[in-house]
Amino acid sequence: QNPDITITDNVLHFRAQGHGAKGDNIYEFEIEFLEPVEPKPVCRVTQRQLNITVQKKESNWWERLTKQEKRPLFLAPDFDRWLDESDAEMELKEKEEEKINKMKIESRVPKDPFKHLKKGYLIMYNLVQFLGFSWIFVNMTVRLFILGKDSFYDTFHTISDMMYFCQTLALMEIMNSLIGLVRSPLIPSVVQVLGRNFVLFVILGTLEEMQSKPVVFFIFYFWSITELFRYPYYMLSCIGIEWKPLTWLRYTVWIPLYPLGGLAEAVCIVQSIPIFSETGKFSLGLPNPLNVTIQFPFVLQIYLIALFLGIFVNFRHLYKQRKQHLGPKKRKMK
Repeated sequence: QNPDITITDNVLHFRAQGHGAKGDNIYEFEIEFLEPVEPKPVCRVTQRQLNITVQKKESNWWERLTKQEKRPLFLAPDFDRWLDESDAEMELKEKEEEKINKMKIESRVPKDPFKHLKKGYLIMYNLVQFLGFSWIFVNMTVRLFILGKDSFYDTFHTISDMMYFCQTLALMEIMNSLIGLVRSPLIPSVVQVLGRNFVLFVILGTLEEMQSKPVVFFIFYFWSITELFRYPYYMLSCIGIEWKPLTWLRYTVWIPLYPLGGLAEAVCIVQSIPIFSETGKFSLGLPNPLNVTIQFPFVLQIYLIALFLGIFVNFRHLYKQRKQHLGPKKRKMK
């Protein structure tokens, strides 16, 4: 119990209370090693025994363990771990060969001269997006507390400029995935970015009647909350930092917010269909001999189907990611 183990001047000092040949008593001993050892031993106590690991300062062969030629009576070799001189030399040789092979393999891997530049770009991109969506979220939250429901009706005119900036910049996510700068699959990035931009630029940006609808508030709010955790997570990942609470939020918050955001987008599209039907905006008339007009409201109805298919694709992708990052870790078989 409570072993006191120290190494001073190459001498191991041991003192502990335990049950041994003399019954319950205090046992102590000293061992002066043949050559210098590291001053910090590693001790592990189990119910049956106490293991003390002492590291040599130099990895070479010793003629014996202690400085005194005659081995102390209380010392006995552990033949399960015993190595003679030839075995020790073979073990050192294998370690050296393993180290050399590892260096050869690493030398074959081509070094990316733009590695730091790419990392710096990704950090700045995620930081800018985080700041942009943080501004949107804070602005909308403050206005909601001050104005209440009245803040719903002028959300677009207050927030649209920053949302235009963030969603235009988000097109870089497709490019990053396309050129292999990030490991994110291309299809989910295309579905999310182009889907949002369609709603923002085509539906809300071109119809003044839609800009004062309360649904705009919910679309922008759901988008911004999701990104408050996504972009900081990616930014920290670029520098090899993982903060577990942030990881959990990044792969959990989307579960309620993603379907709600998709539902808000669908409501926005449904509300815009009568307006597009009345104005005829974006409807395309084909020349003779076809003499057919492609009604944009019909395109929107097709898009609604694609919207829910896209939600399903992204939902499955995000669920797999969540399972990978937050699921139970498989134990390695020894």
